[in-house]
Amino acid sequence: MDSRVSELFGGCCRPGGGPAVGGTLKARGAGGSSSCGGPKGKKKNGRNRGSKANNPPYLPPEAEDGNIEYKLKLVNPSQYRFEHLVTQMKWRLQEGRGEAVYQIGVEDNGLLVGLAEEEMRASLKTLHRMAEKVGADITVLREREVDYDSDMPRKITEVLVRKVPDNQQFLDLRVAVLGNVDSGKSTLLGVLTQGELDNGRGRARLNLFRHLHEIQSGRTSSISFEILGFNSKGEVVNYSDSRTAEEICESSSKMITFIDLAGHHKYLHTTIFGLTSYCPDCALLLVSANTGIAGTTREHLGLALALKVPFFIVVSKVDLCAKTTVERTVRQLERVLKQPGCHKVPMLVTSEDDAVTAAQQFAQSPNVTPIFTLSSVSGESLDLLKVFLNILPPLTNSKEQEELMQQLTEFQVDEIYTVPEVGTVVGGTLSSGICREGDQLVVGPTDDGCFLELRVCSIQRNRSACRVLRAGQAATLALGDFDRALLRKGMVMVSPEMNPTICSVFEAEIVLLFHATTFRRGFQVTVHVGNVRQTAVVEKIHAKTQAHLPELDSSPGSETSEILTLLSPEWVKNPFGSLPVCWGRAGIPKKTRCAACIVFIGYSLVLPLPPPTTCLGL
Repeated sequence: MDSRVSELFGGCCRPGGGPAVGGTLKARGAGGSSSCGGPKGKKKNGRNRGSKANNPPYLPPEAEDGNIEYKLKLVNPSQYRFEHLVTQMKWRLQEGRGEAVYQIGVEDNGLLVGLAEEEMRASLKTLHRMAEKVGADITVLREREVDYDSDMPRKITEVLVRKVPDNQQFLDLRVAVLGNVDSGKSTLLGVLTQGELDNGRGRARLNLFRHLHEIQSGRTSSISFEILGFNSKGEVVNYSDSRTAEEICESSSKMITFIDLAGHHKYLHTTIFGLTSYCPDCALLLVSANTGIAGTTREHLGLALALKVPFFIVVSKVDLCAKTTVERTVRQLERVLKQPGCHKVPMLVTSEDDAVTAAQQFAQSPNVTPIFTLSSVSGESLDLLKVFLNILPPLTNSKEQEELMQQLTEFQVDEIYTVPEVGTVVGGTLSSGICREGDQLVVGPTDDGCFLELRVCSIQRNRSACRVLRAGQAATLALGDFDRALLRKGMVMVSPEMNPTICSVFEAEIVLLFHATTFRRGFQVTVHVGNVRQTAVVEKIHAKTQAHLPELDSSPGSETSEILTLLSPEWVKNPFGSLPVCWGRAGIPKKTRCAACIVFIGYSLVLPLPPPTTCLGL
């Protein structure tokens, strides 16, 4: 735990330091003690501390930005002071996009002073009045006794403040669900979203399948979306008490959108498309306790690492295994996470206190990886995962969100539908800007390289009407009578002021992960760049150590610079620094495969965009 580890959370901490990567974090319960500090039995300020630590516990100093606020006490503030506190709460809620965490009994420098019982009760009452003033609710996450030079017991309290934004735009987090086939991904989502435990034969997953062959085989082959809501008090809102998705959205202040991806190796290209196009905030990697790391688990883990998607791990089916088997699977995961390629710090979650700590650390440190062990049949430890998802803060701050919203409109087209009495409908994610009903946009590029004008007729998010769409949000847009035949997945809808350009040739730096034979000139691959999935041909290879190299051997980690040609033009706004994935099958035996991570470093040819009414001949 980087910055938040302290004696408060049951771990040792030094100023400006954290645990060395490779260690395993285990947050302790309410009765846990710390071994931090100097020799025992010495006096401080004339008082014998006995076996307690010399140095008082602390947190990092309070930051001006962010959604975490420290308050020593809030006892009977004056009217002027109260109004100032309300304004301060509005700022913290804005920074957290509707959520804020208050630490009561903590000084601004992070010292855990604590409050007596009467003072804490009065402070929580004042905090409740402040929340009512801004239209929010408060939830006590946890309390801790602290040892601060006093004979009386003193506590600090951690409080979650959550409100529904004024424009009814709920906080939405997208979680991609990864894992090997038959690990229980769809079953777990069915239990979370339907509110009923599984019967051990897959009953909970039936509502998630989209095709008949998925029901017959029990394997997901397509990308599906499921929602789980939390109201302002942190209570779960799902289909157990709401009949429609619209009711869930209306009752929720925070929404978790699960992206259920395929686990079978045959559908790996679909999983890659889901990770690159739907822009998940984080990923849930599901591992079966009785099989451990098997099948595509390592490949999914490698994809999450290559795409820099934060992830946490859930070990499922613990009801089918002995305790020793579950522990062996957890140790196996810890070994993999500590390897140099992962460079993660596993954190096993065994209590509600651990879940709260894990959620905060997961958002603050990219190295911390929480591990949950649960069962979708018995419901064991299922509540810990719900607590984690409820507390999990937005992984992007408000400044980044504001910067994206100030840019021109860019909407990625991921799905295309035809709805009776509505017309053509496209689904996807708004990458930047703001989209409103009635906006005039251009969509493309088409096969001949042109962009076409269209109008946004209506917008829906999670099947609920929405008039304004902001950057980072996923939605469906109705386009009226626009011809569906002119659209395809991978297109973009952008503002005409953006003057977009298209690309048919690009240069990429490639790191070869694995390959059955050799990677040479003329090799055909499928390039995934955001929502773009396009076939490309390798035209030229440049090694980093030589001027020219005719082919790249199959040794893992080989690096090269290559020029690739797309079979049809595509539009990429800013390729520099992005990390798409390349997956190829053509030109090699059917049962072999290759994969590489590529980073765009520039274009060899960029063609300017003509006026939308004309087409560009390539």
